[in-house]
Formats: sequence, structure tokens, C-alpha cells
Amino acid sequence: MAHPTQLGFQDAASPVMEELLHFHDHALMIVFLISTLVLYIIIAMVSTKLTNKYILDFQEIEIVWTVLPAVILVLIALPSLRILYSYDEINDPHLTIKAMGHQWYWSYEYTDYQDLGFDSYMIPTQDLTPGQFRLLETDHRMVVPMESPIRILVSAEDVLHSWAVPSLGVKMDAVPGRLNQTAFIASRPGVFYGQCSEICGANHSFMPIVVEAVPLEHFENWSSLMLEDA
Repeated sequence: MAHPTQLGFQDAASPVMEELLHFHDHALMIVFLISTLVLYIIIAMVSTKLTNKYILDFQEIEIVWTVLPAVILVLIALPSLRILYSYDEINDPHLTIKAMGHQWYWSYEYTDYQDLGFDSYMIPTQDLTPGQFRLLETDHRMVVPMESPIRILVSAEDVLHSWAVPSLGVKMDAVPGRLNQTAFIASRPGVFYGQCSEICGANHSFMPIVVEAVPLEHFENWSSLMLEDA
């Protein structure tokens, strides 16, 4: 999860998020090189009184500064499109979970099970135990098996919400009357935190999201216990 004074992204916990981090570094390096070149040209033009007559009317350099930006845009667009299309690929999910946004909490329904669902409320500050995070911890976590394709169906009951977990590279708007879907694969076990990313009213800041990725055997034990309690 994020920590104070952090400048970069959170550590990736899914293959798509890893691709996004690589693309960010790729694009940032291109921006850095362009900025360095432009800064050098500006300093050179300001600091010298000499004028090159060939630069004033030079056909070849006009071709270069037209073609080169086009090539750079292609180098940025191709990996970007590949990641964009990978977001839409939901092939044979092992588990489907419906996340419903409310004012101001989330409810989860495991649609592959008959009676497995619960509401997830933020734990008030006065009820936190040592080691828990303020404004991020919930009374019920969304537990998923690691290394398995998970499909999330996202909707809302009242106003616009947004289900977002940065470490998993997931962000999907929850719109009343509309069912959106996204997917992710948790590549490692852990607890991943997110928050509603759409301003949804007075308590918008108090509806966190907690996803816990566990081995498949542990997930089966957890689901059996939840079904027994239900």
C-alpha cells in the first residue's frame, strides 16, 4: 500500500498493473528525453548570438521534426493499446463477485455460491486494533484466491461510486441501473487496499475497499466457514 512521501506507484499485485508500471516508465523516459532536447535547444538559442542560415530555410530538418514526433507517438500508442485491450479480456473467470456501492459502504455477493454475501463497512477509528489502518480497514474483507482470474461485476444502488484498488490495477465506475465488469488476477498473496474514487456524498471518504488474496485451499476453507455462518 502507499506510504508517506511516496512518489511512485504502489507495488504491483497483478499482471496488468505490472504492465502499467512498465508502460509508465517507458513513457516517462520518452518525455524526459524530449524535455532534455527542448531545454538544450532553448539554452543554445538564448546563449549564442550566431545564426545558422541553413536552419532558417532547410527542407530536410522540417521533414525530421515532422516525422520524428509521429514515430514517437507510435512508440507510445502501441504498448498503450495493448494494455487497453488486455483490460477487456475476461476469459473463463474462476470466480465472479458482484460489488454493489451504497451510501456509504460496499456489499459483495459471490454469485458462484448460493448464499455467500456480506456488507463491508469501514471500521471506526476508535475500534481499530494495533496494526490496522485508519480509514482503510473494513469489518469484512473481500477474499479471493490468488493466481485465479476473478471477474468483478460493479453497480450501485443510489448514486455514482467507483470500485478502485490501485495495487491490482482495477478501477471501475459503479452506476445505478448499469452493470459494469472488470477482471484481475492477484499474482501474490496479500491484503490490498482501495477506496471509492467517485465523489458520492458526505461520507465519500469513508467507504474503503479491502481485497485479501489467499491460496486456493485457504479460500475454500473461508468460503465454507462463511456458508456455515450464513
